[in-house]
Amino acid sequence: MSIIVEFFVAPDDAAAAGVLDAGPEGVFESVPFGNFVAGTAVIEWESILTGRASADLVALGMPRIVAYARDGGLSLVFAFSSALRSELAAADDARLDRVASEWVRRDAVDGDAFDPEMARIILDDVAGLARLAEQDDHEVYCRPA
Repeated sequence: MSIIVEFFVAPDDAAAAGVLDAGPEGVFESVPFGNFVAGTAVIEWESILTGRASADLVALGMPRIVAYARDGGLSLVFAFSSALRSELAAADDARLDRVASEWVRRDAVDGDAFDPEMARIILDDVAGLARLAEQDDHEVYCRPA
């Protein structure tokens, strides 16, 4: 389980990889959260928003890792797909509510009990980053550490 999960907007993979060690705070627009597995969540969000099976997304290599700790540490940075970025950017409140509900439901099937209110807060903040990324022609990344 990740301790800190930082979602952020950066212009490209190289810039995103540059914050692997220190994190994006103070460098890029970012939002921090904690205590959930970010890679799994991002796959679930994309599955819910696009209708593609989670297993198919994983088989396609998602989420795409752009940097990882070469010293054996657990830090990494991964990129959202352009489809996920676009879907989140376009999602209205009602759609984000449905995604949050479905994410919580899927998480419960796996034996976890994710707070529905926190799920909605996370999705709202990440959707805001996706809108910013779309506006600036940037990408959305995640750094679980």
